[in-house]
Amino acid sequence: MVDFVLNAQERSDLGKGASRRLRRNAGLIPAVVYGGEKAPQSLTLELREISKLLENEAAFSHVITLNVGAAKETVLIKALQRHPSKGFVMHADFQRVVAGQKLTAHVPLHFINEATAVGVKVGGGEISHVIAEVEVSCLPKDLPEFIEVDLAKVELGQIVHLSDLKLPKGVELVQLAHGNDLAVANIHASRVVKEEGEGEAAAE
Repeated sequence: MVDFVLNAQERSDLGKGASRRLRRNAGLIPAVVYGGEKAPQSLTLELREISKLLENEAAFSHVITLNVGAAKETVLIKALQRHPSKGFVMHADFQRVVAGQKLTAHVPLHFINEATAVGVKVGGGEISHVIAEVEVSCLPKDLPEFIEVDLAKVELGQIVHLSDLKLPKGVELVQLAHGNDLAVANIHASRVVKEEGEGEAAAE
């Protein structure tokens, strides 16, 4: 398990102009922490530090310790604003995590046993990933870094839905709770096979 830590400073100089000066002159970015029973707090972060943290996929679905001066906050990344062409982070929103209170977070899906799936190995099909992450609801201590989607027994033409996923203890899927059993992945006939078949039919 990796510990995710960010250092921040309180920010009193607010507004678009101040944010531009931060990025241009100091290599810093503006951020906001909200939620819990506290008022929203405006902060500054080092762009270099948050960029390094985001190199690890798990950072997006992991509780982060935010050091604000001598104080500590436990938070989740809720939103990032990125530069439209260069991709670096321009602004970050964090949500406070309160022990004993359920939270919602987006967790990545890890697809396993793709090469040995029945629909691929026996049926000659191709796998399509419909979604890459899911929104979960759980206590902070139960938050998973990812959820595995085991495709080993998935056959040609079969669709894997949210209800088919094996969830860690204490974790619920928000979409399922709302009655939306979304497709996660499927194995379909290879396009190459289809095109060859269509070509043969045309020749006849």
